[in-house]
Formats: sequence, structure tokens, C-alpha cells
Amino acid sequence: MLFTSPIFLLLFVPIVLAGYEFAQRSFGRNAAIAWLFASSLFFYAWWKPVFVLLLLASLFANYVALRLITAAPSVLATRAVVAAGVVFNLGLLGYFKYANFFLDNVGALVGQSWHIEGLVLPIGISFFTFQQVAMLVDVGAGRARMPKALDYVFFVSFFPQLIAGPIVRHDELIPQVGSGTRGLTQENLGVGITVFAVGLAKKMVVADSMAVHASPIFNAAAHGIPLDFVLSWYAALAYTLQIYFDFSGYSDMAVGLGRMFGFNLPINFASPYKARSIADFWRRWHITLSRFLRDYLYIPLGGNRYGENRRLVNLMITMGLGGIWHGAGWNFAIWGLLHGLYLVVERWWTGVSQTRNGGRGLPRGMARLLTLLCVVFAWVPFRAADLDATLSVWSAMVGLGGLADSPLDYKLKAVPIIMLVVFWGVSLAAPNTYQWMRRGRAGTGSHGYPATFIDAPDTHDDVRSGWSTWRPAPGFAVVAGCLLALSALRFFSLSEFIYFQF
Repeated sequence: MLFTSPIFLLLFVPIVLAGYEFAQRSFGRNAAIAWLFASSLFFYAWWKPVFVLLLLASLFANYVALRLITAAPSVLATRAVVAAGVVFNLGLLGYFKYANFFLDNVGALVGQSWHIEGLVLPIGISFFTFQQVAMLVDVGAGRARMPKALDYVFFVSFFPQLIAGPIVRHDELIPQVGSGTRGLTQENLGVGITVFAVGLAKKMVVADSMAVHASPIFNAAAHGIPLDFVLSWYAALAYTLQIYFDFSGYSDMAVGLGRMFGFNLPINFASPYKARSIADFWRRWHITLSRFLRDYLYIPLGGNRYGENRRLVNLMITMGLGGIWHGAGWNFAIWGLLHGLYLVVERWWTGVSQTRNGGRGLPRGMARLLTLLCVVFAWVPFRAADLDATLSVWSAMVGLGGLADSPLDYKLKAVPIIMLVVFWGVSLAAPNTYQWMRRGRAGTGSHGYPATFIDAPDTHDDVRSGWSTWRPAPGFAVVAGCLLALSALRFFSLSEFIYFQF
């Protein structure tokens, strides 16, 4: 069930909200949480009912592992259970997501054709696997307490974040449940619906519009049609906008839906294309994945504790595995490793600048432009069908295909070019969703990611803030309504979110 579908918006959400309010008022907190858990299972079953059994099995196995951890008689036993639980989770993810990728590559090496027919990747498995791995590790390390069974299954399966994140931590959601669930409130509904409307418009109006123009050019490259400089850069710039507005739109909708029920989910994007370095980009892009990789992969590998060379190796390993997490394909590995290389070069440049000019880096504007160009260049393998298509687009981007000499029958027109310029202007200059909504305190920040901490302005600042800051007023309700109406015009041309395939 897509967030963008009429059946979700007009039936599922109103029914779940009404049932939540009724259960809360009539039977109390546990009944309300149980209702949300049951609703989340129904939401997940809408895609393929059989995979609900997989989700339930995963929840059961992990909760049993948590109970064993808390009852373990020694540190060694605790570590053994944690290790077994992590292996179980990663094994489940590995089978569904990487088994055929592994078999295809091994088969190609030995001249055989091995493939598991009918193997389908369950949606959301990458996200709920990481949530449960983090929970196991943190309980084993004493950083988290054993939750109640109902709170745990709700934390993992809560439908706004179940399919494509954000990757919520136990200490971000479970305490909100334990502190006493409230019924629906006017404030939460107003803030939640507005954030959801912004996210819906990002997906339906911006991302899908950019996909219409980026996809034909990337598809042409996949079929061996040479591209030129203009078309390759147009496709790369359009896709760069598409994936940002698509995924940040989903994340906004998740935060908005959570807030409607009174739960604050973490901010997952904070104006990533305004970053002044690649490290800054990863503090702004898919933030909940970045912090997971930092805390549960990079730091356990040694982080920066064993010298600069080891640090750089750890960066490359972390980014390479982060790329593979996105998809079972070499293109994703290339994308992750390319970002790892960017970070290594950035570390080297930082050292050089500190030695030669007292730590003064590039001017702000130049740093932002260079970072953005690197990000755009790296999105090509993420989008391209294979390595050949990637190399085709890259070669055209550096001028090897001529200026405007492609045989592709695709003509750039004024309207899409204007749209591209406008949407780039929005992403580079406009406040992001959470800056605009800071008065409503939508979403929660992440430690170590400063752009996610949005301070609410003085409540008496209404006149000076103007339209640059949302506030609970009729005019802003009209804005949310207009965004919903504009998005509704595209209901009959629905497309899945990009991150549903991961």
C-alpha cells in the first residue's frame, strides 16, 4: 500500500486514526498500541500477505534473543547471544537480498548459471533488520533496557517507518510509548498533516516530474545509445533532484504520519545539497542510515582510534558496505566506494590545508559547488542499469560524446528546463521542511548531526517570520490543502518510491 495511493489516504489513514482514538479512550494505552500494531501488519500484508509471516518470525526471534540476553549468566554468554542474533538477522537479509547476486557472480566465474527462481525481496527488510540489530547490540552492551513485548513489536513495525525508514532507534520511539500514549490532538494532527502534505507534494509533483525526463535518457544509455554532454548532464541533474525529493518526501510523510498519532520520528534529511563537504553531505543525507553505519560499523571497526591509515580503510569499508546495503549490484558498490574515496581525499585535503594555509579551506561557495558536482557525478552508477551504462553517461558528462551530438531522439524543451531550474532553486535556497515547520517542532534531531536540531523561534515572532516559517494559522492550512490537492491531480500516475526496492 503506497502512501500516495487514494486507498491509503482516504480509507486506511482515517480508519486507523479513528480506531486509535477509540481504543485509547475506551480501553487505554495498551489497546491503542495493539491497534497500531495490528494496523501495521495489515499495511504490510497489503503488498504480499505471506511476508507478514516473515516479519512476525523476525519479531519473535529477536524478542526471544533479547530475553536471552537479559537472562545471560555471563558477559561471554551475552556476547554469544548477541552474535547469534546479529548473524540471524543479517543471514535473513543476505538470503533474500544477496543470494542471487552471489550465485550470479560465482556462476559467471566458473562458467555456470546458478539462480534461485522466484526469490522476492520483502519490502522493508533492510530497514527493520537494521532496527533490530541495533536493539540487540544496545541491550547486550547495557545501553538499552529490555522493552515490553507489545512496545517492542510496535517499535519495529510501526507502519509509517516500516517500509523505507527512517531507521528509528529504540530510545527515540519506545520512551514515547512508555511515557503514556495520548489520544489525537489538534496540534499533532495539524503539524502531522502539514508535514505529510509537503512530503506528498515532493514525491508527486517534483520527484515524479523529474523522473519523466531523467528515465528516458538513462534507459537510452542502458540500450547502448550514445549520449552527449547536454543530455547526460540534464539526466544526472534531473535524477539528483528526483531521488532527493522522492526519498525526503517519503521521510516527511513518515514523520507526518507519526506525528498525527503523537509520535515524533527522527529527521532523515536536512538540506543535503547545501553541504560544503562530503562529510557534511552525509550528516544531512539519509541521516538515520549514516548514524547506524557510524555507530554499528565504523566505530566497531576501530573508527579513528588506530591511526589515520586505519581510519581511511574503515571509511572505505563502511561506505562500500553502505553502498551494497542499498542494492545487490556492483553499481551500488561503486557508488558507496566512490563516496568513500571522496571522504579519503577530503581528509587528505584537510591535512594539506591545515599545514599550508592554517586550516583555511575553499571559499564557501566553491566548496558547496564542488561537493554538489561530486554528489551528482556519483548518482550516475546509483541510477544507471549497469556498469556499461554508467561509463556511457560518465564519458558523455566529461565531453567525450560531443556537446549536443547524441543520436537519441529526445529534445529538451523549455518547460522541463524551467522546472529543473526552479526545483534546483528550491533545494539550494529554500528552507527545508523542518526549518519551515520549526514552530511545530516536527521530527527529532540526531546527536552529531547539527542540521537536524531546529530551534523553534519565539512565539511572538509571527509578524517578522512571515511565510518563511509555518505557524498554526488559516493561511497555512490553505497551503497544506493546496499541496494535497495538487498532489491529488497525479493519483492516477502513481509510481513506487525509489527506496522501496532496497
